[in-house]
Amino acid sequence: MPYSEAVDSRVLLRRLRDTLAEPGGGQERLDSIVRLIAGGLVADVCSVYLKREEDWLELCATFGLKAEAVHLTRLKVGQGLVGRIADSAEPINTRDAPNTRGFRYMPETGEELFSSFLGVPIQRLGEVLGVLVVQNRDHREYSDDEIYALEVIAMVLAEMAELGAFVGPGAMEIAAQHRLPFFVRGLVGQEGVAEGRVLLHEPQIVVSNPVSDDPAREYARLHAAIERLREEVDEMLAADYLSKAGDHRDVLQAYRMFAHDKGWVRRMEASIESGLAAEVAVEKEQSATRARMSRIADPYIRERLHDLDDLSNRLLRLLAGVDAISGREVPDDAVLVARNIGPAELLDYGRRLKGVVLEEGSVGSHAAIVARALAIPLVIHAERITREAKNGDPILVDGDVGAVHLRPEEGVARAFREKVEMLAGAQQAYAALRDRPATTRDGVTLDLYMNAGLMADLPSLPKCGAAGVGLFRTELQFLIRSTVPKRADLAALYARILDSAGGKPVTFRTLDIGSDKVLPYMKRQDEPNPALGWRAIRVGLDRPGIMRMQVQALLRGAQGRPLRIMFPFVAEAVEFEQGREIIVTEVARERALERPVSTDIKIGAMLETPSLAFASARFFEMVDFVSIGGNDLKQFFFAADRENELVRRRYDALSISYLGFLEGIVARCAAHGTPVSFCGEDAGRPLEALAFAAIGFRQLSMRPASIGPVKALLRQVDLSEARAAIEAARYEAAATARPALEALLGRMGFVV
Repeated sequence: MPYSEAVDSRVLLRRLRDTLAEPGGGQERLDSIVRLIAGGLVADVCSVYLKREEDWLELCATFGLKAEAVHLTRLKVGQGLVGRIADSAEPINTRDAPNTRGFRYMPETGEELFSSFLGVPIQRLGEVLGVLVVQNRDHREYSDDEIYALEVIAMVLAEMAELGAFVGPGAMEIAAQHRLPFFVRGLVGQEGVAEGRVLLHEPQIVVSNPVSDDPAREYARLHAAIERLREEVDEMLAADYLSKAGDHRDVLQAYRMFAHDKGWVRRMEASIESGLAAEVAVEKEQSATRARMSRIADPYIRERLHDLDDLSNRLLRLLAGVDAISGREVPDDAVLVARNIGPAELLDYGRRLKGVVLEEGSVGSHAAIVARALAIPLVIHAERITREAKNGDPILVDGDVGAVHLRPEEGVARAFREKVEMLAGAQQAYAALRDRPATTRDGVTLDLYMNAGLMADLPSLPKCGAAGVGLFRTELQFLIRSTVPKRADLAALYARILDSAGGKPVTFRTLDIGSDKVLPYMKRQDEPNPALGWRAIRVGLDRPGIMRMQVQALLRGAQGRPLRIMFPFVAEAVEFEQGREIIVTEVARERALERPVSTDIKIGAMLETPSLAFASARFFEMVDFVSIGGNDLKQFFFAADRENELVRRRYDALSISYLGFLEGIVARCAAHGTPVSFCGEDAGRPLEALAFAAIGFRQLSMRPASIGPVKALLRQVDLSEARAAIEAARYEAAATARPALEALLGRMGFVV
């Protein structure tokens, strides 16, 4: 008897709901469910496979296969037809399973008797939790109606699994969601460690009753939410700051297109007609979208699918009456977990957060810049963290190595707390060195500067013992706004920064945008390799109006005080000359307007591309100072993307070739009397800082928390010994000086 003559999905879902409401454990519920589905779909077999671990599926209940196979049969994801479904998140429908590609015979199940096979993923929000299978003895292909019915049932099973309906003692602990420890290693976005409780940026919507008896009511709820969604998008498009064309407006136009897409709405209506609640209908469509995203390589199409996914999240929140951010309390020990987050949103949370964990992002992203400015530990590319985490879950964030422990075992938590205590003790020792110079045992004194990007950073200046601010990132004030900042507002900000510095030097880096730092009001350029494209000083020279406005704001904010301005990403001397000419012109204009202008203005360049190291002598004579931008320079020197795990760890800042290259820059600067500093993450690592000092650097700029450890080490070493260790490694044709320097410190009793 075909499905259409047996039972419609609404009747089957009601029976399923009643079965789930009956008393009993998780195993009993699953056993009842497979019997119910087999009867409703006129199938000889119905089986449920659930994920036991990330890569394994286990047969947890069956009607029609051998009972002894339950909790014995296991398949690796990608293995057999069931494993293929889990891997692809797509159904498999075949009339001849044994001769279908990928079939794997499991003798303990007795499934050789059954020819036809239909399997669908049990998935929620794109995460496959298991596989639901029906089989028949006769050779037949299941109809589209049967496939759809099984998908609807699988969606309800996913919702109930989320609620813990199948958890039980013993073998059914496999079904526990959000209970077992979860570990993920991502990338370091900002160093530091934190222990706290999860605060989800976008709380997951859990539907307690996924089945509805009243489709008309669910239609009305869905359409009311869609109408409100459309109104929100239209309100954003009508905003004054989006009146001009640009990337931000293009995104919202895509939102608007999807919000009015009839196919999107029809698919959700069909799910409601089959018996699902409106929220589950939206989640079903969202799961299909996320499954498509995982299979598409084209970045443009993936971005559009991300738009649709975000739109579904908004629709879910409207249906559930949940606001993602506003009005939420932030606990004292909150660790923010999100797929991604914008700089303004992160600043809204501010220093109330103990840490941040993101599934996406980049080391140069807006969020990473803000996290560094706020000194909040950040881990990016933490796969599946938003799926695994629940609000209030205990979490450990180790930003030093990019590790995240969710719901950690006690032994892991204890070891982590010991590390935190050790670091806290070390910080107390470093505090005692705050007012003491970074002078080595052989009498060489280095100036240690801090990097900053917000006014909130400046209180760290006296606390960490920095000689000044070696890099102030001015782009944050542009990135967190929806419109170009006003010149007067920027001038007032720069004045407050100099006031807070208390007379210590502050080096302002001009606007460093492009690559992954795109202003919301500036159209994104379609570039094959943005890191090597239209960015930093290149943007400023091509759009001189922005650079002139910022230079004017800096001059007016300085109010006649000494001023240091630095251009980012200078690749050729002519770029520096053009930028310098803009500053000279604006200085003359300000003086002509009888505004106070300092007579002590230093204009420098960041050396972040190898090409600038080979500039003419004229450049080194003209520039007032040079700052090595170590983060970019290293990746360009080694041609290794610092966000690509496959290559970034292969290259070492203590490589003999890299140190030799840096040494050549130091020598050229010395020959022309040009001050040179090293700025970046490597400057804040004690062993690397020792090597840089040994090859001639006398100024290092780093995050505030690194100044103590670096100063503590420098005060106890002899640079001539470190220099000898590097020379010995070079003489022995070693690839890196790291082992030699570690051995030197080991003989002195240091562990780095």
